[in-house]
Amino acid sequence: MSFFVRFILALVLLTSFASGVPHEPPQAKTLNARATVGSKSVIVQMFEWTWDSIAAECTAFLGPAGYGYVQTSPPQEHITGTEWWTDYQPVSYILTSKRGDRAQFQSMIETCHDAGVLVIADTIFNHMTGNAEGSGVAGSTYTQFVYPGIYEAQDFHYCGLEPGNTIVNYDNEVEVWTCELEGLADLATDTTYVQGRLAEYANDLMSLGVDGLRLDAAKNIDPANIEAIVALFNSSPYLTQEVIWGAGQPVTPELYTGIGKFRYTTALQSAFSGGGISNLEDLSDQGWIASSDANVFVTNHDTERNGGSLNYESPSNTYTTAMIFSLAYPFGNTVTILSSYEFATTDDGAPNGGAGECSGTEGEDGWLCQHRWLPVSGMVGFKNNVGSAALTDWVSPQSEQIAFGRGALGFVAINNADSDWSTAFSTSLPDDSYCDVISGTSSSGNCTGTGITVSGGSFTASVPARSAIAIHTGAVGTGGTSSTGTGSSGSGTVSVTFQETATTTFGENIFISGSIPELGSWDTDDSVALSAADYPVWTLTIDLPANTLFDYKFIRKETDGSIEWESDPNRETTTVSSGSETLTSTWR
Repeated sequence: MSFFVRFILALVLLTSFASGVPHEPPQAKTLNARATVGSKSVIVQMFEWTWDSIAAECTAFLGPAGYGYVQTSPPQEHITGTEWWTDYQPVSYILTSKRGDRAQFQSMIETCHDAGVLVIADTIFNHMTGNAEGSGVAGSTYTQFVYPGIYEAQDFHYCGLEPGNTIVNYDNEVEVWTCELEGLADLATDTTYVQGRLAEYANDLMSLGVDGLRLDAAKNIDPANIEAIVALFNSSPYLTQEVIWGAGQPVTPELYTGIGKFRYTTALQSAFSGGGISNLEDLSDQGWIASSDANVFVTNHDTERNGGSLNYESPSNTYTTAMIFSLAYPFGNTVTILSSYEFATTDDGAPNGGAGECSGTEGEDGWLCQHRWLPVSGMVGFKNNVGSAALTDWVSPQSEQIAFGRGALGFVAINNADSDWSTAFSTSLPDDSYCDVISGTSSSGNCTGTGITVSGGSFTASVPARSAIAIHTGAVGTGGTSSTGTGSSGSGTVSVTFQETATTTFGENIFISGSIPELGSWDTDDSVALSAADYPVWTLTIDLPANTLFDYKFIRKETDGSIEWESDPNRETTTVSSGSETLTSTWR
């Protein structure tokens, strides 16, 4: 095996720079001795979070929840501006960005390491800025192809193949590697000086404790040049590369990895959007790369913007259930979960200056905090617990319902249909009382959500429409709701008041739709209207079955009949056993 293949098993994923081109998720190399966290194999991409925010989240949540790695935004100096993509136009290798300075970056690394979380830094080897002149966030100035003290005109490619030297023809290998990507100054990565300068930057990051690097726009660099740069590294970090796959194009992932084509992200998008999740049973037989070499994800910061994957605005909870699948199914050495924010345009930068804000299992002030969503964090524990256990007990009564085990360590059932799935499941799990980690947690031997009892190798449960249940041997306990699963109820009814804060335009009204008959069983024609008497707070008081776990979401209905669902994940609660309660929330 060549030096290059030993050191680079590439990440292949989507990018906003090539709209409409299929993207391929990452492939991961073996971690070095420093970069190992035992069974913890989930990466969280903290997109646009400041270093101080990441440090705080490593301590408060990522470490305790079992995340193994945090992937940061690029730490080097970049052009000024509020847009997220300004982070991807480097001005210098000074470690000052919108996210923080060098001291804050190093402090974040040390804090995350103390919490048991390793750090992967996004890096840019292909290019510098797209502007003819300007300055960076640390005050460094530049003019076209001159970055004082770093690069001069001879350090860039001028391909001469297209007007403005910009890549147009992806069927021309030389053009892809030497012309400019979206007008960004293309570094001459085939020269000894540039290779040495890029390696110097990478070594500086690793000297601060960085455990891995993501190589942005790697497809636009000749793989031989990347090999030469990596040969100058002082250690062997975890490395991933962004390489866009395009049908018939000469620059393919094979050139970077020696491994076959692979489309995980788009496969999940298709399956959960109506193609049938039963088709996901045999991923290792799809002609993809070996599972042990794959780092898979449902979406990243590019694909959530360009339509190349599911995202937080995908309908019917599919974004959440796809993440549940990714964390449950035995394909991939690592899984990456994106933690990002709401955006109105594809250019929008992070809210609150990048100071991430989460509360409980949700985000605040525009932050989504997907890594805290209860089904996601619950499945991180599931994945850490089942490890490499084999796929067992697969069942799929119809194309939108699947259930499977992971040896004798875990079992999951995913219902992508619009009605509840109530049945008896066979499992290899030992007889015991378990906590469903989708609806709650195991705390001091008690379940905060649904409790499920396995007896004689089976259990009966009701899997909510557009949701899932998951149990594993690391989350045992009693209590919670009935072992028959979500939708089971106690005796009698209770009064539940929903108070949803939502601004609307003339003709819009807010309704609630949920997994139980009283809320329409997810049929929007049977959803229940809220009153706007206390606008912008919309209110509904309704009798629901006592002690019942159910999912729900709010929807906007227009006068023309069109419907807008609020973003994922489903809201979930268990009604009180008697009396009344009030549930307050804000449209998301």
